[in-house]
Amino acid sequence: MAISGTGNLHRALSGYRCSRSAMVWSLVGLLLMLQLYSFASRRNVVRGDIQLHVSRHPLVRELEQVEEENIQVPPPKKKKSPHAAKRRRKRSATLIDEFLNENSQIRHVFFPDMKSAVDPVKGVENGSHHYYPGKIWLDTEGNPIQAHGGGMLYDERSNTYYWYGEYKDGPTYRAYKRGAARVDVIGVGCYSSKDLWTWKNQGIVLAAEQTNETHDLHKSNVLERPKVVFNEKTGKYVMWMHIDDANYTKASVGIAISDYPTGPFEYLHSQRPHGFDSRDMTIFKDDDGVVYLIYSSQDNSELHIGPLTSDYLDVQPDMRRILIGQHREAPALFKYQGTYYMITSGCTGWAPNEALAHAAESIMGPWETMGNPCIGGNKMFRLATFFAQSTFVVPLPGIPGSYIFMADRWNPAELRNSRYVWLPLIVGGPPDRPLEYNFGFPPWPRVSIYWHKKWRLPSSWKVSK
Repeated sequence: MAISGTGNLHRALSGYRCSRSAMVWSLVGLLLMLQLYSFASRRNVVRGDIQLHVSRHPLVRELEQVEEENIQVPPPKKKKSPHAAKRRRKRSATLIDEFLNENSQIRHVFFPDMKSAVDPVKGVENGSHHYYPGKIWLDTEGNPIQAHGGGMLYDERSNTYYWYGEYKDGPTYRAYKRGAARVDVIGVGCYSSKDLWTWKNQGIVLAAEQTNETHDLHKSNVLERPKVVFNEKTGKYVMWMHIDDANYTKASVGIAISDYPTGPFEYLHSQRPHGFDSRDMTIFKDDDGVVYLIYSSQDNSELHIGPLTSDYLDVQPDMRRILIGQHREAPALFKYQGTYYMITSGCTGWAPNEALAHAAESIMGPWETMGNPCIGGNKMFRLATFFAQSTFVVPLPGIPGSYIFMADRWNPAELRNSRYVWLPLIVGGPPDRPLEYNFGFPPWPRVSIYWHKKWRLPSSWKVSK
């Protein structure tokens, strides 16, 4: 009887386990069906959104055309020494190797010379208004624009765009043998425009300190990624920037103010926000007037985000750590239909790397990673963000879901000769890959940055008045 009872119990337990297993798999199947239904529904909604978007603005379709590149790595130069000829090449050169090699046979592809410079004076006469990513871009005086790592301010009081950036028109050198390539601090350059294409030089609006070596802005230090916002309550233009020493150990933010968008700006002080190190940074002004500081911290292993005080001169105590352990920098934020988006870069110094797009329902997070937004060129172009690094995203009022992606093509051999890569960024269409740190597909439309050798804004677009 004992044996028979044990057998019955074993069969009962086995049946229970089978029943429980069937129940679990049924639940998994149900969840998968719900997920697929939800994704299909979102795809239909998003597809409808992008179709409406295109029908309203036909030229958006032109910007979404994929342009391919067929750039080949040149064969290695012939070995002059018979001993050198016997040595085995460790690995084949890549396009990034060629990009970083100032003696590359295809360097002109990445850094076209002055003969092909974009001249707004001649361009206006020809009615072109085309952007040429990577070519030298001249101001209205015929000089190369110096506004690297920059940001854009649209001033509603004057209906004018102001482009602020690092003025790097000085010699490139290394402070010590293995140090990063650098240019002594000259200051923050400012350019103004009514059409986002013709830029007038407004001069250096925040100048370096030449003699006082203890000053944050002393020429031997580092000033990067200046961004400016206007405070309606105080009537002040407020600039935030990355402040550092030549060894990148100060890791702080600096704050300056002015009564006018064209300066001069008065430098106030630097600080480590929330008590943490801060390197690549940006600021973002939300619809309600609250401004947020976003910065790389913990040795660039994560990003921190938090609101500024109402006068925009300090951070509030509230702060969130995001993208922890992902080693992202060069954040550029924008907002579309209530959702916050961000483009970031990897941490590889002056070398280009793969951009990632992120999204969140709340600016304080949680943030989800959506993947690489780059489309066109070729595989290496996409993996290298078109050989550029994000710095800012400019909304285009009147064209919903359309933006200008601002990026820098750094030239570590001659930083003053770094280039600007401006490309159309469009929010719309179904996502094409699952979230990287979550289950399922994102509930937001895809973010796409389209490669073009030559492109322009829709002719009907004008600065709002």
